[in-house]
Parts: sequence; C-alpha cells; structure tokens
Amino acid sequence: DKSLEAGSAHSAIFRPAEMYSSVAHLCRANPFSAPQFQLVPATPIYPGTEGQPVQRCLAAAAAVDTSEEYSCEYGSAKFYALCGFGGILSCGLTHTAVVPLDLVKCRIQVDPQKYKSIFNGFSVTLKEDGFRGLAKGWAPTFFGYSMQGLCKFGFYEVFKVAYSNLLGEENSYLWRTSLYLAASASAEFFADIALAPMEAVKVRIQTQPGYANTLREAMPKMYAEEGVWAFYKGVVPLWMRQIPYTMMKFACFERTVEALYKYVVPKPRSECSKAEQLVVTFVAGYIAGVFCAIVSHPADSVVSVLNKEKGSTALAVLKRLGPKGVWKGLTARIIMIGTLTALQWFIYDSVKVYFRLPRPPPPEMPESLKKKLGPTQ
Repeated sequence: DKSLEAGSAHSAIFRPAEMYSSVAHLCRANPFSAPQFQLVPATPIYPGTEGQPVQRCLAAAAAVDTSEEYSCEYGSAKFYALCGFGGILSCGLTHTAVVPLDLVKCRIQVDPQKYKSIFNGFSVTLKEDGFRGLAKGWAPTFFGYSMQGLCKFGFYEVFKVAYSNLLGEENSYLWRTSLYLAASASAEFFADIALAPMEAVKVRIQTQPGYANTLREAMPKMYAEEGVWAFYKGVVPLWMRQIPYTMMKFACFERTVEALYKYVVPKPRSECSKAEQLVVTFVAGYIAGVFCAIVSHPADSVVSVLNKEKGSTALAVLKRLGPKGVWKGLTARIIMIGTLTALQWFIYDSVKVYFRLPRPPPPEMPESLKKKLGPTQ
C-alpha cells in the first residue's frame, strides 16, 4: 500500500496528526483481529537530538493527549523543574487542607487518655480552642510539605531515569517494581531532610497547648531551648516513617494503574479521555494511600511523641509506646493518608497535563524481550 509506505518513510519524526488518525480508525474498526495496532505514542524527535541514545521512559501514569506537542524533552532540566513544581502543589496544598485531621491524629498519639477517638478528639479540641484551634500548625505544614513535595516528586523522576538507564530497557521492564522502589526511596531520603525542621515545629505547636501558636513564635523558642538539634532530632524516625511510605506510595500506585488499565478499564488507556484517565489516577492513588498509612504508622507515632518531648530518643519512645501504642490513631491516618495520596497523584498528573509534559503510558514489554521469550511470554 503506497500510503503505508509513505508513512513509514517519515516514521522517524513524531507526527501525531498523521500517525494516529489512520491507526485510531483501524483500531476502532477491528480491535480484536488487528491487535498489533496500539495507540502507543512513539518517542518524539526534538530538534538537535537526532542520533542521541533514547532514554528509557518508565514514567508515572498520567493523562495523555496524543494530539498535542510536548513542552519539553523527557529528562530535561525543565521537565524535572516542572515535576518538582507539581510536587510542591500536590504535597503542600493537600497536607495543609487536612491540618485539622492531622492535629487530632497527633493528639491521639501523644495523649490517648484525653483524646480517645477521632470524634472525641475533634470535640475536645473545639471545646478548648474553638474552630481556630483546628488550624494550628498550618504554616509549618504548608512550607515543610511543599519542600518535601519538591524533592519527593522531582528527585523520583531523576532517580527513575538514572536507574533505568543503568539497567537498560529489558531489565527496566522486568525489574520495574524494584526500580520504582529504589527511585522513590532515594528521593525520599533527601525529601525528609527538607521536611524535618518544619515537621518538628508543627508537632510542637499541635501537641503542646500553650507552647506557641504560630511558626514565628515556635521556631526561635525551640532554637533557644535545644539549638539546631531541635529541628533535626526527628529525621531518623522520619526516614523510618516516610521512606517505607513513599516506596509503597510510588510502587503501589504505578502497578495499580497498570493493573486497572489491564483488568478493570474496559478500553485501552489511549482511548480514554483526560478526565477518565485522571479518575483512574485518583482511584489508584487512594488504594496506594491505604497501604502507605498502614506501613508507616508505627514510625509516625514515634515521630509525634519524639517531637513533643524534649530530650527523648526514638528507641526510648518506641519501648514506652509498646506494640499496641504505636497503632493508636491508625483509623484517622488511613482516612487522611488515603485521601491525601489520591489527591496528590491527581494534582501531580493535572500539573503534567497543564504544562504538556511528556507522559509515557504504563510500560510494555520491549520487542527485543518478546522475541527472546518467544511462545513462553
């Protein structure tokens, strides 16, 4: 066919209008007898990048509009910067929005005798401090988690590309879950260093009534009492809480999206609208969030008590809380983290859509690996 020959002659250049119009028609007309036609966007060729090695693109699932051009190259400095900005919005805004629930959760962890449950915690807090009391700690929450989001999402993309290039295309596919785990753990290590000072201030404001009501009050007071150590003494338990949380958050999300499109969504991802794809993102984020909350809750309890008390150590707090004590406040945290994680992924993907960032679909088995596996695949 002359039209197909002409198309193949220009396949090195990314031309969505020409490429997908014919392929989409074939898929809709004959989806089962012609499965080789898949709406998977080819890697675009950017000016000045001809002949350069292609980077492996194991990117987080996001809404894809194949008719648009990307605003930057995958793996470029602009790409990482905008991913970091998406992280600032997704983490900073969502954590600030659930400050009242976070405040009650922290108080249940550090004083379970007084704050017996979620509803009781809200009731006691409203009675003592009024509605304004539920917003305590909003400023350190916003600034702390904005910095954490910048590092978490930005560095995740950086490490994912770096580790993927080290593994190669075939191993990146075969070991993709391990790749997600390693990239997210590496990113969270740095994210928690950025978060630790504001997390310490937040917990002190929320769990010690009368200590301080604002960020400007609390920081100088804490520095005068304990020096710089006051802001970083919780970084190790923070790693214990956040690194498993983030590993679960990214790996579970990535694999859940992959499974939803494979087994639940009745049509290929490439045929879903942006709104439909973002719904899948939200559902996958909530599922990942529930597991995140369970995995990281014991360490979260230790962090809450440690930042409340002067001169405490993580090991001493863990021994005092015991096996049952570390699970106090779990219900509140599941609700908070599940909603939080779902909204974070939704906002992050929406930012990628808005800025037209490269968003490759869930990974597929490379052709070279299919040939190696042959009939056993």
